[in-house]
Amino acid sequence: MSLHKLGYGFVISIAFSFVAHAQGQAPAAPPKPDSPAVQAMLEKAKKTAGTQWADEEHFFCEAPRANAASDPAIKPTKIFDNVYIIGNQGTAVYVVQTSAGLLMIDSLPAANLNNQLLPGFMALGLNPADVKIIVLGHGHADHFGNAAYFQEKYGTKVYLSAPDWNLIENPPPGRNGQPAQPPQGAPKHDQVAAEGQPIVLGDFKATPVFIPGHTPGSTGYIFQVKDNGKTRVAAIYGGTILTPGPISDEGLATYVKSVDHFRNETKKAGVEVVLQNHPLMLPLQSWLEKLETRKKGDPNPFVVGKAGYQKFVDVLSACSEINVARRKST
Repeated sequence: MSLHKLGYGFVISIAFSFVAHAQGQAPAAPPKPDSPAVQAMLEKAKKTAGTQWADEEHFFCEAPRANAASDPAIKPTKIFDNVYIIGNQGTAVYVVQTSAGLLMIDSLPAANLNNQLLPGFMALGLNPADVKIIVLGHGHADHFGNAAYFQEKYGTKVYLSAPDWNLIENPPPGRNGQPAQPPQGAPKHDQVAAEGQPIVLGDFKATPVFIPGHTPGSTGYIFQVKDNGKTRVAAIYGGTILTPGPISDEGLATYVKSVDHFRNETKKAGVEVVLQNHPLMLPLQSWLEKLETRKKGDPNPFVVGKAGYQKFVDVLSACSEINVARRKST
């Protein structure tokens, strides 16, 4: 599907999102009471979520918050035969072991290099010099923060969508008419992630899916993981809107279309594993604890099933539509 068909051409409409990205964002004003129409949509979203995705519904529909520097660190954990998680409860990266080295999804904020990212590699027995590729969900500093470090120190290739390379290199004006300021620590323009064109490293490939709305070139990825030797299909929605306040009306409308596009692509691919770079809507700590005590034959909590994953996307869609409806009712 082309960018044009999905309305991907806007940049200015979500510009404020770049300036006031998730980390460090000012608290929003108390929300106004929901209209009866929105209340009805909310009840429908709760039914869609059921018990499996109640936490997700509560987060996206009722109590969203931005990721923050104060989010507690998580224990670096091997969550699949070939996938590891490092970071904190608000922002996480996934490191994939391939036959040709390591691929990392996102890179944490720069402030977390020496207190989370590199110690995470050490704790897991992984060598950061083996990271051959970093794929980025979108062009905000809490995701690209350490990509330049890996580029410069290890020659790592960094993949980002063309619209978000442009966002980094041609940032929107600052607040109150301040001139545009290129983000500090941004990686040098490198490889381009393109819709439907797999990014390959050895025996591993990740297929990009464009999901603009949070930024012009936010990208999800679909890829296979191994769980006790069994192949599973995973996906990560790399451009989640955590707090809708800074996003323009057009940005929210585009985001709704993107969620629908992602639903279609993940359904076709048979996705059954949920991974998020901002896992605030998931019971992440509980899942990691379950993995730590997992016995042979126990389920992996990240494997939610094909129907379960579609429910996850359905709740994301329902809450996105609620956020649009709230704008229209004010």
